[in-house]
Amino acid sequence: MALTDADVQKQIKHMMAFIEQEAKEKVEEIDAKAEEEFNIEKGRLVQTQRVKIMEYYEKKEKHIEQHKKIQMSNLMNQARLKVLKARDDMIMDLLNEARQRLAAIAKDPAKYSTLLEGLVLQGFYQLLEPKVTIRCRQQDVELVQAAANKNIPVYKEAVKSNIVVKIDQERFLPSEICGGVEIYNDNGKIKVSNTLESRLELMAQQMMPEIRANLFGANPNRKFTD
Repeated sequence: MALTDADVQKQIKHMMAFIEQEAKEKVEEIDAKAEEEFNIEKGRLVQTQRVKIMEYYEKKEKHIEQHKKIQMSNLMNQARLKVLKARDDMIMDLLNEARQRLAAIAKDPAKYSTLLEGLVLQGFYQLLEPKVTIRCRQQDVELVQAAANKNIPVYKEAVKSNIVVKIDQERFLPSEICGGVEIYNDNGKIKVSNTLESRLELMAQQMMPEIRANLFGANPNRKFTD
């Protein structure tokens, strides 16, 4: 049975409708897949950027924290240095005051003579030499000679040995020092420095831990005092 034109047109319309429906579904499928891929890519990009941002700010935070620690350490070191300098200045003031008091002793003939006698005799005992030379300030020559004369028999009696003492009249100790003597053996290679400054310096070195403890309190980080 032959198809009429109307039947042909009807079938053509039916086929076109079917094709259009398939095309529409295909387009929707492609759109849905593209949307899904877009969302996946967008999520991946967002996550990647978020990780990068988090890493950036984490590094920034660490850098700031490290910078703060460095600044704090520098401030603490500066404060510690200021404290140490203030303590050293205080000790220097104390030693300067002691030097002034020593200079005052040298201006008292009775006290200074007694002090010189002790310094001279100590030098004799430290050298234990048969011949010694004493060097002093030019203004102290007579006092030193008297101290040597007084201590020669004391030394002889103590060590059972003779001693010849010479006062150096050519080379004197600087007049600006507080006083005291330097005693040499015969060839001048061995010296006992018993100037008031050297005695003060020696005393300060020996007593420095005690001086610091009295001025600033005991150091909790120090196990030994030397």
